[in-house]
Amino acid sequence: MLSKHIHAALNYAPIMSEYDLTHHNTLALQSATSSLCRLKTKADLNVVLKRALESPFRLVLGGGSNVVLWPEIKRLVIKVETRGIAIVEETNTHRIIEVAAGETWHEVVEHCVRNGWGGIENLALIPGTAGAAPVQNIGAYGVELESVLHSLVAVDLTTGQTYDLSKDECGFSYRDSMFKQAGLGSWLITHIRLSLPINWQPVLEYPDLKLDKGLQKLGSKLTPYDVFESVCNIRRSKLPDPSLQPNAGSFFKNPVIGYEAYEKLLRDYPDIVSYPLSDGKVKLAAGWLIQQCGWRGKRLGPVGMHTRQALVMVNYGGASADDVTALANSIKADVMQNFGVSLEQEPVNIY
Repeated sequence: MLSKHIHAALNYAPIMSEYDLTHHNTLALQSATSSLCRLKTKADLNVVLKRALESPFRLVLGGGSNVVLWPEIKRLVIKVETRGIAIVEETNTHRIIEVAAGETWHEVVEHCVRNGWGGIENLALIPGTAGAAPVQNIGAYGVELESVLHSLVAVDLTTGQTYDLSKDECGFSYRDSMFKQAGLGSWLITHIRLSLPINWQPVLEYPDLKLDKGLQKLGSKLTPYDVFESVCNIRRSKLPDPSLQPNAGSFFKNPVIGYEAYEKLLRDYPDIVSYPLSDGKVKLAAGWLIQQCGWRGKRLGPVGMHTRQALVMVNYGGASADDVTALANSIKADVMQNFGVSLEQEPVNIY
């Protein structure tokens, strides 16, 4: 089954210069590049590869949802705009869905649940493209991409060689992968394949989903679309829409600390929000730490932390990467001073 997207050839050029990127990052930071390649069709890949191999500094840009762009990007920017969703294999236990890297991730999730295909409904409304999802190993509401990814196709932009990689070869960890570790512009993911179970079972362990009485009432009649709608409602109640209020989603990773350090914090802060991990360590809620430091709803110039979710940084208009960095550094310093915990920025700085 192919995607509904239809692309016109009018006003399309695979190579462009002096390209404004302000509307191609969800933080809406003022930015531009002097060299851009658009990957929209299969035929464009040869053009992109030629330019990539000639360029020592590159950036693969999807939806621009996990980046902090500086005013002048001194890199070849490869804008991924490919489309297509199709079932490529179906067994008694799973169906394998192949998705072009340029597809909007949320539209992929919606496409699947509307067809009754469960497995990624908990990942609804995460901004960005399908090709960017493995780089960050996106996750939400108890599900990570790693748990549903079957394989992917990626090009090594330093050699031009194409690889078909299994999930185990991607080096996944919490919000991380071999693609992210390799550095900016090292890899170009062209397709991902999702393994979705035929006998679907919902993942409802996340507290907000447990508290959804509507889901509980459905019982055995529960469908992937029901969970999808619940996740969308929860996210919309907590998080701003990037198209209305520019943001990059969660700006900091949830820090992971040792159990002894956690016990010490628990003595001082009995209501600290935390999640035990299987390896004995504990994940802390970065949003809770930031909120305790007084940053929820607080602004620093044209940027600030959202009024409903202290983990989300928003651009109130005209912000630059310098403004973002100043706010991020202030928050990290406060959290370290108050809790002795180091916060790590989730979006990548791009120069």
